[in-house]
Amino acid sequence: MEEIKTISIQDKNYPRLLKEIKEPPKILYVKGEIFPEENCFAIVGPRRCTGYGKQMAEELAADIIDAGLTIVSGMAKGIDTVAHREAVKRNRRTIAVLGSGIDERSIYPQENVKLAREIVKNGGAVISEFPIGDAGLPYHFPQRNRIISGLSLGVLVIEAKMKSGAMITASWAADQSREVFAVPGPINMLTSNGPNYLIKQGAKLVADINDILEELNLPLKELKGKEIEAESPEEETILKALEEGPLHIDKIIGKTKLNSNVVSSTLLLMEVQRKVKNLGGNTYTIAR
Repeated sequence: MEEIKTISIQDKNYPRLLKEIKEPPKILYVKGEIFPEENCFAIVGPRRCTGYGKQMAEELAADIIDAGLTIVSGMAKGIDTVAHREAVKRNRRTIAVLGSGIDERSIYPQENVKLAREIVKNGGAVISEFPIGDAGLPYHFPQRNRIISGLSLGVLVIEAKMKSGAMITASWAADQSREVFAVPGPINMLTSNGPNYLIKQGAKLVADINDILEELNLPLKELKGKEIEAESPEEETILKALEEGPLHIDKIIGKTKLNSNVVSSTLLLMEVQRKVKNLGGNTYTIAR
């Protein structure tokens, strides 16, 4: 039997910030723990994220968690999942806001049922305003996004097309007088259009965690750069190729003009030594 409880807007443990928005949900369905006074911060982005987006989500989520904020997201594929998993990996709370019922038959996407269990087991919460048995219908998600921003002190957009759920969440955040943040991206990528537009419109550009903490009047973090030293000419060539950002192994081979076997074996050694990181699908980046 799944332990699902309901929280009314009249209840003392209904989230205070959410109660302040226009048309807050009158009832929340909850698995796990929800607290009325909690400093939450939302991370949103596309289901199909790039290696760059995934890297930024992992690094910034880790720093946000370390700063004592609870990450809120929508448990969709892509950036949402990366953010939630980073919290689970660090044994910290995270809140997933669904556009479906929170019972396991209704959870959307179904592939994240296990993640939902891990979030609850780790002391976090899976919540929704949609009753048990409600499917994840397309019109539910824009409506759900107002809860993601409503729970949060601010919303960080990591990659987004102009017409996307992440941009809808940013719009809700602005309407709710929440802070809007965005990670800039390469101008020739569609997924950079949303964040770059938001920055033009006055969103806070985020290059590191202190850009967020400063805006929220929270203590800044001492940032320590990690010096990565090449131990061979091959490593030096590969690190130079990766300076401009994540690359698929085929592009590394093309840029470095090294033999494919040499590149593969060198990357494997560098990954073991934590000099580079495989973002998935043989796309590598320098491990900062």
